Amino acid sequence: MERSANRRGAAGGLVYSTEAGRMCPDCRNALAQCTCKAKPAPVGDGQVRVMLQTKGRGGKAVTLVKGLALDADALNALGKQLRSACGSGGTVKDGVLEVQGDHCVRIIAELESRGFAPKRVGG
Repeated sequence: MERSANRRGAAGGLVYSTEAGRMCPDCRNALAQCTCKAKPAPVGDGQVRVMLQTKGRGGKAVTLVKGLALDADALNALGKQLRSACGSGGTVKDGVLEVQGDHCVRIIAELESRGFAPKRVGG
């Protein structure tokens, strides 16, 4: 019995359960019931890219901001500030900030004033 415990290592054990999904490595509970509230790593890679997209949106233009290395709460807060600066609606989906309309220039200026180094991509 002791030998199998050593094989698992200090952090070993259950990582995923078909019953509860992903497990927290610290408190060993399902992420939804995590007691230690370990923060997941940011989704973005740190390379902030601003682009305009119209594909699959019925001809409507949407400004996308990808690569922001922020957690979900900070990304939602920044999205709200950018949408209010543009006077437009939008959302945050899968770590990508979407702002309705063509606001690339204004969003790049706002991100630069907040200390990011955004790049315009896609034309």
